[in-house]
Amino acid sequence: MLRPLPFLLTLALVVSCHAKDDKKAALQPSPWAEWVEPDFPFFSSVLDARELGEGWPKDNLTPRGLVLNLGHNLWACYDTDLLRMALIWQGEEGEPPVTPVALSTGSYVVAGQKTKDGQEFLPKPTGKPWIANGIYPGWVVGEIPEYTDPRTPTPSPEEVGRGPLNATMAGFKGVTMIKDGVLLDYVVGGRAIREQVRVIDADGGHAVQRDIEVGAGDKSLVFLPGTAFGGSKAQSRIVGTEGGALTVLPPGKDGALHPQTAAKIGSATAATRFTVMHGLSEKAVKTPERVAQKHEARAAIWAQTVTTSAKLSTAKDAYVVDEIEIPSTNPWKRNVRLADLAFLNDQGEAVAVAFDGDIWHVTGMKGDLEKLTWKRFASGLHEPMSIVVRKNGAGSENEIFVYDRDGIWKLRDTNGDGEADEYEMFCNLFSQTAETREFPNSMKLGPDGSLYISKGGQEGTTYGRHNGTVIRVAPDGKTIEVIGYGLRQPFIGVNPKTGMVTASDQQGNYVPSTPIQIVEKNQFYGHVPTIAPKEKYPAPIAEPLVWIPHPVNPSGATQTWLVGAKMGPINDELIHVGYNRPEIFRVLINSRFSKPQATVMTFSRDFDFGPLNAVVNPADGQLYVVGFQVWGTTAKKLSGISRIRYTGAPRVLLKECTPMDKGVLLHFTEALDPKLATDPASFSAERWNYKRTAEYGSPHLKLDGTTGQEWMTASSAYLSKDGKSVFVGIPDMKGGVNQMRIGWGLQSADGHKAENTAYFTPYELSTFDPVKEGFEDIKVDLTPRKAEVVAMAKPTVEEGLRLSNMVGCMACHSIDGTTVGKVGPSWKGIYGTKRELAKKGSAVADEAYLKESILNPSAKVVKGFEKFDTGMPIYAGILNDSQVESLILYIKSLK
Repeated sequence: MLRPLPFLLTLALVVSCHAKDDKKAALQPSPWAEWVEPDFPFFSSVLDARELGEGWPKDNLTPRGLVLNLGHNLWACYDTDLLRMALIWQGEEGEPPVTPVALSTGSYVVAGQKTKDGQEFLPKPTGKPWIANGIYPGWVVGEIPEYTDPRTPTPSPEEVGRGPLNATMAGFKGVTMIKDGVLLDYVVGGRAIREQVRVIDADGGHAVQRDIEVGAGDKSLVFLPGTAFGGSKAQSRIVGTEGGALTVLPPGKDGALHPQTAAKIGSATAATRFTVMHGLSEKAVKTPERVAQKHEARAAIWAQTVTTSAKLSTAKDAYVVDEIEIPSTNPWKRNVRLADLAFLNDQGEAVAVAFDGDIWHVTGMKGDLEKLTWKRFASGLHEPMSIVVRKNGAGSENEIFVYDRDGIWKLRDTNGDGEADEYEMFCNLFSQTAETREFPNSMKLGPDGSLYISKGGQEGTTYGRHNGTVIRVAPDGKTIEVIGYGLRQPFIGVNPKTGMVTASDQQGNYVPSTPIQIVEKNQFYGHVPTIAPKEKYPAPIAEPLVWIPHPVNPSGATQTWLVGAKMGPINDELIHVGYNRPEIFRVLINSRFSKPQATVMTFSRDFDFGPLNAVVNPADGQLYVVGFQVWGTTAKKLSGISRIRYTGAPRVLLKECTPMDKGVLLHFTEALDPKLATDPASFSAERWNYKRTAEYGSPHLKLDGTTGQEWMTASSAYLSKDGKSVFVGIPDMKGGVNQMRIGWGLQSADGHKAENTAYFTPYELSTFDPVKEGFEDIKVDLTPRKAEVVAMAKPTVEEGLRLSNMVGCMACHSIDGTTVGKVGPSWKGIYGTKRELAKKGSAVADEAYLKESILNPSAKVVKGFEKFDTGMPIYAGILNDSQVESLILYIKSLK
């Protein structure tokens, strides 16, 4: 079944929607340096070492790996869940240390390279392995090693992405940057452990030296350093013991009880220090270099800054979009694909996170944006897309949190040089598989200091524990709570006052269109993996606050509350970010009913990058939108930041849309022109249902179950006493409908245009009380009205534009030539062109063709659009001749 590509946040980056452009881009020399930076000591990655050859562990997969850059093309992958050295290997000359098939690495230079779902195509080490461990802890509390995985299995017993070891016994604490590398900090059995891994010269080559310090404690520990398998000539040796009580446990003769050399560290009142050597000869592992107990701090490595500015809009509208230049040209030739932004204070100071693991510190985000200064602050993170700043109490320092596949990191600059030197693992209690679709989608701050995260839910190989969930992380990071599950690709928002959690999701299997949910009470939201038995739901499905038609919002991203904003009449509202066709929507939550329901309408489309997040800047109270291109977007730029700025100019906005027993109540911010407001021809409406199945998405279904949409012709329209509300009388209103649309072509009493389309889900209908709602004591006329009785007006381009908004044309047809996320051909340049038809033959898009396509759209379907389930409504008997001619004039103007 052919369908428009959804966002999925499969996050395969694109420069163009067209394959031919991707191929062309691949042939161009890259403007970027290598993804793995030679002077940075680590990066994070999945590492698939399951196919190293005969004799090596067959299950050696690391979903959460810190890959340490040791120098001399030697690499070590530390598993932060199992606290084990998963692999040490010698890289292959001229190749990156891991195969560039991850989403970030694969698309970094060749934009458009996509990841396949499941766990078959994962980053693998390149070169020759030295030593490894299997899927068992690198450290255990006790007297003997363990060679089994002690963690609770996921629903798939073979899944290794089970999360960290029991937090009461062990846990990874973080990374500290030092002059000659990094220190790994973790705790086992209540004993703090610090490890440095580095390369030394040895026996004409090099050896890997691991200096380990184990703090005092009353529990004995056993350490497994790793061993050579499959004919590797590498050797491992434990040497240089100081303090405490350390016993080397040699391998068992049968290779079963102790298949590798291990170390037992007995209880001690002081620290125990020892060294592990890994090398290719016996001589190389005998004599370690002495390491000072005190380590020098790492000097700043990104001293240079980048300066950019902004292009301020000169439009006279109420809300304009200023384009902020990002530091794409920088001394490190680093691709800058910004995903999120968080403000540090009310002075225009912020931190921004890039998908390739970099964090930037930014100043100057206020006023006219004439000078923004960018400085690199941190790097090495695993495809992060969210950053949050939290302040604990008045006068306290800002806490910077970044969410990636490894968990939630807390970044600190302890020496004041402007760069993070401590990467604390604030929370990784939730599990993470190597599934390519288990993205770290979003993170938001709650009013009590909690952090809320959402995780990708598509599973192609195994079942994970937390895929497709929204999780609350306690303010101290020590406990987690799942507050919703059964989501496909959720992106969230949190009200900073009430703590209400919302989430969008992505159309796909079991998700018929784009929803916005209220997430609470660990409810199930309807998505199950494609690998599961079809339509076997584990719990009743919590239906969304509102559905949005897929053509209108093909890819929902995060939500933002405009609390504390200075955005005029939209202050305190909920904003929803649309990614696929870059767009910002307003969400009006209606609490008149037993169950909250909402209305969604477009607010701004003036973006040339794919937005993912939006945040209010406390310096100016304006909304800043940030994101980067990913699969399915119609955006033209790779990444960007824009400011939506309120100028104070007038704009007529809808403030309430309430479905009622006799029609729809619309409340606006300004008094309306009475003539247009009371003309039922100024309004259009239709409704339809969706069906949730294992199939991808859903067709639009009439209430009787047949394919299509039901047109609802307004019978009457009434204006309230204050002129700001309209009641549109519509016969046969019904509750329990998945989707309803109402469009309007109005203007204010002083002549400002008011044209838009709203989408809502009328689970219930309210009873219309005209006097209570501010109207005269009227009786609503519900006599069926035919569109033919509408007075003919002179056809104009302007009227065509108004009608295209009012009847929802822009949901399915673009005006800029793009077709991604659309179910109909673009209108741009269509007039006069030859159209190849689905049922053979061709036709010229002249006035007769356009008229027929409007009145009877199934007569000549363009090739490539014949299989879309979202059919175009038949407008015969809906639009009069003058209106049809106006639409044709508007289409002809789009050259």
